[in-house]
Amino acid sequence: MSTRQTLHSEILGRDVNFDYSENWVGYSLFFMRVVMGWTLFQGGITKVVTYLDADPSNNWTAAGFLANAIPQGNPFTGMFAAMAGNPLIDWLNMLGLTLAGLALLLGALVRFAAFWGAVMMLFYWLAALEGGLMAGLPVAHGWVVDDHMVYAVLLFGLGAFGAGRILGLDSYIEDLSFVENNRWLRYFLG
Repeated sequence: MSTRQTLHSEILGRDVNFDYSENWVGYSLFFMRVVMGWTLFQGGITKVVTYLDADPSNNWTAAGFLANAIPQGNPFTGMFAAMAGNPLIDWLNMLGLTLAGLALLLGALVRFAAFWGAVMMLFYWLAALEGGLMAGLPVAHGWVVDDHMVYAVLLFGLGAFGAGRILGLDSYIEDLSFVENNRWLRYFLG
């Protein structure tokens, strides 16, 4: 049975009230968390497996993209080119995607994972810019918004809602005495 609730909030200085269904919000947050988790996990684990390939010529690296695939006119071309070939950047990318995805899939440390996942998506968005502010911040398929920006906002929402509490491990982790005694840890959970 679906129960209806009313959300009362202030957004951009305006009072906002709207009715919603608790059940459908729960389902949608759960499925968004799982789908976003799978998207990140799959992107990361395929890089890890390729990186660990026995044949070194098949090993994944971000170097080719960072040095050659940043669009002309991108104001951050130099920054990304300087990152090319740095093994730390490769590992941060691979493990960041894999671990953030796994955390979302399990519903564990969702706020922490969503924050860092959104940061990664913003870096990918910066890499996709085809021009600066005066050019209207164009990306491959429009202005300002591309898939990376959508993912970053979705991750922000998952963290804001505490989506790890919905059929996730965060609901159990929050009940641990260690977390009860260290309330600040709740900022990473949810």
